[in-house]
Amino acid sequence: MGRVAPFSPTDVVAFVLDQPALFEAGTAWSYSDTGYILLGLVMEAATDVNVFELATDRLLLPLGLTATVPSDDTTLEGLAVGYTVDDNPFGLAPRTMDSGGRLAWNPVVEWTGGGFASTTADLALWGHALFSGAAMDMDYLGALLDGVAVHPDAPGVFYGAGVAIYHDTPLGPVYGHGGWIPGYVSSLRYYADHDLTIAFQINSDLGVVDDSTDLVPALEEALARLLIGALTQ
Repeated sequence: MGRVAPFSPTDVVAFVLDQPALFEAGTAWSYSDTGYILLGLVMEAATDVNVFELATDRLLLPLGLTATVPSDDTTLEGLAVGYTVDDNPFGLAPRTMDSGGRLAWNPVVEWTGGGFASTTADLALWGHALFSGAAMDMDYLGALLDGVAVHPDAPGVFYGAGVAIYHDTPLGPVYGHGGWIPGYVSSLRYYADHDLTIAFQINSDLGVVDDSTDLVPALEEALARLLIGALTQ
């Protein structure tokens, strides 16, 4: 299976080129990987450098994120076996990895839409650097957190430059993002009032991908209250 991509980034973008827009630009919000794929193409065109090399040289190495690597192959060293639902929309077997350690699908299709494999420790380090303003040698937090409302039914929830923003929670402002690919779920949250970053990963999306359980938000809240309580004792 090797390093051959099932689709190039331009192939991925081509899937939506003839689709009508969900709404007029600037009037609403909806999550999509398409914008991140387009941004990756712009970065490569502007620098003539592979995006994974750019990220490694400018972010991963300077921040000491040594356990974060491009997910550019069907075999990723150290990756736990993932489990998904029987009737998943991709037609995958419930166990998303074969006995040889190869994923049943090629994650390189994610590219700049989510193309890195990482550990929970690295994810927490990245989140803390990003949301504390230390990830880059420039004043970027204003642009990062300049969000738009997600939905009228979710007051106080905004989306910035690749970050979900919860302005008013019982634990104060919270910044972060969740992640999902078949068989895997991740969470990253930064609790601004407490300068605390929490990350975790789960190698099953049962009950998560179909929203039939509140496992992830329940874990986020439980871990936050536990650690914030320990910090304030």
